[in-house]
Amino acid sequence: MYARVVEGTRPGGPPSSVQASSVRARLGRALVGTPAYPVRAADTATIRLAGLDLPVRSTVAIVVTVLVLLADYHRNFLPADILFSRDPAAMRTVAIERFALFGLVPLAIVLALFRDDPRRFGLRLGDWRAGILIAAVGVLILAPIVVWLGHSPDFGAYYAPSATDTPDLVLTNALDLGAAEFLFRGFLMFALLRTIGPLAVLVAAVPFAFSHLGKPELETLSALFGGAIFGWVDWRTGSILYSAAAHVAILTLVTLAAAGRI
Repeated sequence: MYARVVEGTRPGGPPSSVQASSVRARLGRALVGTPAYPVRAADTATIRLAGLDLPVRSTVAIVVTVLVLLADYHRNFLPADILFSRDPAAMRTVAIERFALFGLVPLAIVLALFRDDPRRFGLRLGDWRAGILIAAVGVLILAPIVVWLGHSPDFGAYYAPSATDTPDLVLTNALDLGAAEFLFRGFLMFALLRTIGPLAVLVAAVPFAFSHLGKPELETLSALFGGAIFGWVDWRTGSILYSAAAHVAILTLVTLAAAGRI
């Protein structure tokens, strides 16, 4: 005689506990993976300036990141009538400007100056199983906190004016944050990663944190840590897609909460 075991279960444990164990196991594997980033000669090629031997690609990435951030901060390419507005139409215009500055400019440099494959800078699926799992679990954990913050006075005053219907809001946030993720954690972080190693995850979070100046204080203070977490996700998966998706979800939730929609 033998005991028949139903597929997907194990003796002594109900299916639900087996499924929970399976999810925990997959999440554990997603968290501990160590990707490899082979270094090519072009990644570490240097130029001597005033006696300093500087890695060309990393130097270009740093300079370009600073310049486009300053251009965005000073609103150099925006119409005067929307410089200080946060209504939905103004935010869409800002998102398009950032898509060009933060997305198209660094992408053009990767293609035309570096003559490299954008997939080496995070524009690929990468480890999609780990990416989807980490992003989904992260958003589920953060969602109640984000909604609670959205109902606070500071976040409400800042984010409520930009609320609109959900599809338009998601599109605006995707244009804005997808490009920002590529600038900070695709273009900059992956260039630095091949010259200074994993420290690039933290270094790339520094300009990301400063880009939050003017936003609610708690958000600004947490941006360094949030940026480092997003950077780790991109390092772990080799892709910016999953941090971008999580970032869009979080910003959409806080905006809807600020407007009293959730």
